[in-house]
Amino acid sequence: MGECLAFVGGKIVLPDRIVADSVLLCRDGRIAALSKRDPTRRATVVDLEGGYLAPGFVDLHVHGGAGADFMDGTQTAIDTVCQAHLRHGTTTIFPTTTTGTPDQIAAMLAACAQYRQASKGANLAGVHLYGPFFASDKVGCHDRAGRRNPSRSEYDVYFATGLVRIATCAAELPGAKAFYTKARKSKCLITCGHSNASWSEMQAGFDVGLRHVDHFWCAMSSVASLRARFGVPMQASMAEFVLMEKEMSTEVIADGYHLAPELLDFAYRMKGASRLCLVTDSNRAMDLPPGEYQFGDAADANWFRSDGQVGWTMDGESLASSIKGMDHMVRFMAQHTSATLPEVIRMASLTPAERTGLADTIGSIEVGKQADLLVLNKKLSIKKVFVRGQQLV
Repeated sequence: MGECLAFVGGKIVLPDRIVADSVLLCRDGRIAALSKRDPTRRATVVDLEGGYLAPGFVDLHVHGGAGADFMDGTQTAIDTVCQAHLRHGTTTIFPTTTTGTPDQIAAMLAACAQYRQASKGANLAGVHLYGPFFASDKVGCHDRAGRRNPSRSEYDVYFATGLVRIATCAAELPGAKAFYTKARKSKCLITCGHSNASWSEMQAGFDVGLRHVDHFWCAMSSVASLRARFGVPMQASMAEFVLMEKEMSTEVIADGYHLAPELLDFAYRMKGASRLCLVTDSNRAMDLPPGEYQFGDAADANWFRSDGQVGWTMDGESLASSIKGMDHMVRFMAQHTSATLPEVIRMASLTPAERTGLADTIGSIEVGKQADLLVLNKKLSIKKVFVRGQQLV
């Protein structure tokens, strides 16, 4: 019989409720039992000290942290970012690409494969192929020169690695339908982002597997932006399509700067906790002091400015990604919306696990699942982090 852990003395956050006065037993890196019984004498006791035990967070959309960006494409960078986010409670991570060159994206994929093979730290569940297939007028803080339309000769190389689990493309681009079709065959969560797509273009994508939209209200089409594209009559945008179509999910950056509390609450109330994910979209400035940093590969990426709260483009006119970890997103969402704590935790764990096909093994506290667990204090700050039953933070 392997090592046994017993979590006692706090509240256990399940997907639909909070359980008090119970003991969670973990054995051999998996959740073994949830009961009212006293822990076995053979167990190592972990005292929650009146706080919470929650499942590890799952981040679908994340670029960097602690001075590194996944697009740096090195083992050191991958490890630095994963360790930084582990300290903020992210136990499963999807490194996210930018509008880098094909060689830069290939190097990032290779480094991620090496990290995953080493099986250390956070679970690297796959890569989010995010850039470079963006609309030219919705590039945001990404390098505009690197933006391009999807080309089968390019993306076939990425999908062939078997690492891509989330695949983004602006729905209105030439070749988007073929990209989505390939992504569906590769069993990816198919998403539209950095796009100025209309309802009909979203519908065409939906018909071949599109089921998610990146960071809601950010770098998305609007009625006003579509008026510029199509004139009259007014066209419905990505937002209307996502809110109307029940199967569509989306994500929000709940850092307090990208979206006002009322928009966060609106998104939760419209889509519900089972179709809304919390993401960080954080960059290399996370956990670093205010200053100027590069977004993407340090060799030739765009510069942005961090004010210590959020990233800004160098002209100060637009936001440039987040600099906060998932624990911050959870606290802000819990404090400023009508979502219950189990629902907020769900949006940061089970819902992204479900959307990426991982819910059988991670995302919630259920018997048989991997023991990726967070010990939180009463203010929802991280105290301890366990991955596969091993304390890493």
